Amino acid sequence: MYLSSPQNIISVTELNRQARQLLEGSFPVLWVAGEISGFKRYDSGHCYFTLKDAGAQVRCVMFRNRAALLDFAPREGTKVEARAVVSLYEARGDFQLTIEALRPAGLGALFEAFEALKRKLEAEGLFSTTRKRALPAFPRAIGIVTSPAAAALRDVLTTLRRRMPGLPVILYPTAVQGDAAAAQIAGAIRMAATRREVDTLIVCRGGGSIEDLWSFNEEIVARAIADCPIPVVCGVGHETDFTIADFVADLRAPTPTAAAELATPDRAALQARIDHLHHRLANLMTRQLQQRMQRLDSLTRRLQHPGERLARQREKLADLARRLHAAPARQLETRTLRLQQLALRLTHRRPQDAPLQTRLATLQTRLYAALPRQLERRRQSLATLAARLTAHDPQAPLAKGYALVSHADGTLLRRASDAETGEAITVRFAKDALKAKVIGENTATQVGAE
Repeated sequence: MYLSSPQNIISVTELNRQARQLLEGSFPVLWVAGEISGFKRYDSGHCYFTLKDAGAQVRCVMFRNRAALLDFAPREGTKVEARAVVSLYEARGDFQLTIEALRPAGLGALFEAFEALKRKLEAEGLFSTTRKRALPAFPRAIGIVTSPAAAALRDVLTTLRRRMPGLPVILYPTAVQGDAAAAQIAGAIRMAATRREVDTLIVCRGGGSIEDLWSFNEEIVARAIADCPIPVVCGVGHETDFTIADFVADLRAPTPTAAAELATPDRAALQARIDHLHHRLANLMTRQLQQRMQRLDSLTRRLQHPGERLARQREKLADLARRLHAAPARQLETRTLRLQQLALRLTHRRPQDAPLQTRLATLQTRLYAALPRQLERRRQSLATLAARLTAHDPQAPLAKGYALVSHADGTLLRRASDAETGEAITVRFAKDALKAKVIGENTATQVGAE
């Protein structure tokens, strides 16, 4: 927004605000390369410095939440690459960069190379879980690919000695840092593959910067690990460090010490497991032995001499014979007693015929005397009902000369005013009827007889 009219006067604050908005809206988030100068971190956690090159410089601010994510310590003269937003500090009118991320110069190219190789090998299937092999549960010998002077070697050996003392360890020495390190690491891995002296191979080194670990991001090392017939555990750097070798290896460990732990069983844990199983087996054998002893005692008590069993069978047979001979007599005696009891009950319950015969004759006489009286009463009642029915018969008055007059639909005419002039009516007598037509009140014309 540009203001040229004398009437449109704005304050310095408004000018700086519009300038800041114009800058932030005109430039996207971008990466800027330069050298740090005057770096200072305040108690608030915010960082202020100048980013410069041979021809110019610009003020920079990195706020606390972004500065806390730095994985290196910026110093005077450090060449860096900054991901920044172009802005303006309104209070002083200072043009500045608000830094969102900071990395040492050159890391951008390394990251790009890392991602390019990662995409290439992943497309070839070198990272696929289907090609990764399981480590042997009880390795016969462990191979280590690292530098003899590396602290990682001491950590690995200490861990192996603690977890599985007496396990053979073979070192395949190599440089782990520098321009020639990648070729040496790949050569050591191929040597181990050729000799086949071990059945688990640990490739390791301690932590460091991305440049220090770069040998393990080289394609030659990745392909040597992929071609190795021996299962490979990769323990490079710290937990947050990831290399191409980690993705290709059969198993990735966060540290060299963790790689040694993953490659070997824990002798103390195995011994504890064996002791536990031995204790369970001993208890199980003891319980089984006790159960068998009790079973033997039970069978011993049940085991008898055949003569004793034969004697008991004879006694039982003699008892059954006695019971068999005595059974018919007892049954006959029981049945006789039962028959006597039933005969006595039958005698007590037999009915007396004489009183019943007398009562039957009396009832028969009364029945014969009542029938004529009932029949006469029914005849009289029927005659009364017939007379009442005749009195209410609608046809009876017709026999005396009366007639019924009705409309054509059969509805009776009860008065002359119910008929309309010209209407056809029916006059019904006792035995026949006439059809007539109304020509006026008190007058009718005969039409014909039914």
